[in-house]
Amino acid sequence: MKNDVPWFAAVIIAAVAPSAHALAVPTEAELVQMLAVIDDRQANTGDYRSTAYLEQKERGKEDTAFEVAFFRRDADDKLMILFTKPKTEAGKGYLRLDKNLFFYDPTVGKWERRTERERIGGTSSNRQDFDESRLAKEYTPKYVAADKLGKLEAHHLALTAKADADVAYPLVDLWLDVASGNVLKREDKALSGKLLRTTYYPKWNKVFSESKKADVYFPGEIRIYDEVEKGNSSLIVIRDVDLRPLDANLFTKAWLESKSR
Repeated sequence: MKNDVPWFAAVIIAAVAPSAHALAVPTEAELVQMLAVIDDRQANTGDYRSTAYLEQKERGKEDTAFEVAFFRRDADDKLMILFTKPKTEAGKGYLRLDKNLFFYDPTVGKWERRTERERIGGTSSNRQDFDESRLAKEYTPKYVAADKLGKLEAHHLALTAKADADVAYPLVDLWLDVASGNVLKREDKALSGKLLRTTYYPKWNKVFSESKKADVYFPGEIRIYDEVEKGNSSLIVIRDVDLRPLDANLFTKAWLESKSR
């Protein structure tokens, strides 16, 4: 593994982890359970709303920044992303319904279907960075090795998308914190094995869900590095998570259209 891991990958948690190298290699069932725990921690039995700050850095261009509100209904696999700032982007949005992702631009009043690899707002982020985690449902895991990210002991897993999974990246490498089980690092790859982007999760937060009667975890910060267009990166800061019920009509094209009138 490279030794130039950014400093923030080593400050996810302050706890001192036991040595990953002394642990037995997890079985296939245990690997699936690791992914299921990640999925369950981030899922809510009710609704989910939050705001996020997006910052995009592109080589040779000025940095751009956006604010979005996003809403989830995990029970129905629904997702809405609404741009609120700057004014030039306000009213644009994405809606995920029945495994289809649609984009709406109020300046032309038109909906377009987009792929899972769609760059949200032209940034390095995509749908999966805002949606619920479905790793156990969509991927088959294989253990690679015990590893280290900075001072943190980690399990390195290689994931292969299942045949019926509609995902942005067919191959994924994950580094899971031995102490907490949270994702520290993710590498998304093409079917050929080519590295397309690298993501770090330097901070995880949680909020108690009344409907779930348990904590719901979410990444407080996501740092995404484009491995194809070198020098391009995105920062996502997630804040103001609210788990109260949402309006039943929110996850509709009409609702998003109404926000730009």
